[in-house]
Amino acid sequence: MGISAVNTGNNLIYLIVSALLGFMGISGYFGKNNLSKIYVFIEFPQEIYANTSFPVKIIIKNKKRLLPIFLLRLHIAGHSVLFPYADAKSEITKYINIIIPKRGQHTIRDIYISSVFPFNFFTRFRHIEDTFDCIAFPELKKCELISLYEKERLLRGEKTSDKTGFESDIVSIREYVYGDPLKYINWKATAKTGALKTKELSSLLYQPIIIDFDKIAIKDIEEKISCISYAIVQLLKKNSPVGLKIKDKMFEPGNSRNHKMGMLKGLAFYEKNK
Repeated sequence: MGISAVNTGNNLIYLIVSALLGFMGISGYFGKNNLSKIYVFIEFPQEIYANTSFPVKIIIKNKKRLLPIFLLRLHIAGHSVLFPYADAKSEITKYINIIIPKRGQHTIRDIYISSVFPFNFFTRFRHIEDTFDCIAFPELKKCELISLYEKERLLRGEKTSDKTGFESDIVSIREYVYGDPLKYINWKATAKTGALKTKELSSLLYQPIIIDFDKIAIKDIEEKISCISYAIVQLLKKNSPVGLKIKDKMFEPGNSRNHKMGMLKGLAFYEKNK
């Protein structure tokens, strides 16, 4: 078109060429600037299970002093999320669900940001150099193992603790405290005193269960790991102390969150170094 303008001396063609070049220049400048000075942070939930969808927290920080961000899309693990607008010196948070197919340590890389701004003619990409690590616990698969341990728990029974709770025999009657369940209000004592009274009960301590990895008769290793993981999670939901013997490592029975995470982490890394 430029050569035609020279040959014909047509000012209109000169104007069109100039406009197109200016248009492309503006598009290139603002498009490149739109992807600059952007920082990406990714936060994972504390519990991630293989082959199970989980939410990832994505934080976009715009470090530019004056210019906002428009139509920014972040690509991660085959998924993408759109950030339509982020003001200068601001941050935007969104969540996206992803799936990690296998247990163990994982590094999330190949993260990109892209934008069609300003004119939607071109899509520009920028690779995020940072990597983010996470641990995927084994996939939870329901199996008959949990039923066996449930029967064992019922056969072994439970014992009463001196600690107060809401499960067993009455220890004492006390003044009502805001938040006490209504079903534990002692209406007889309340009627006598004219003030709300709450039954204070002793708590139950379930007999501990120890899962011996080598004694579980499941041939497929991944199936066994998933089955044991499911049993651990379900038993702990019912406040049963659970222990795990795996190779030379022994997790003594407990029911705290950290204890659960430790056992699941041990199962997540089982034979991963081979």
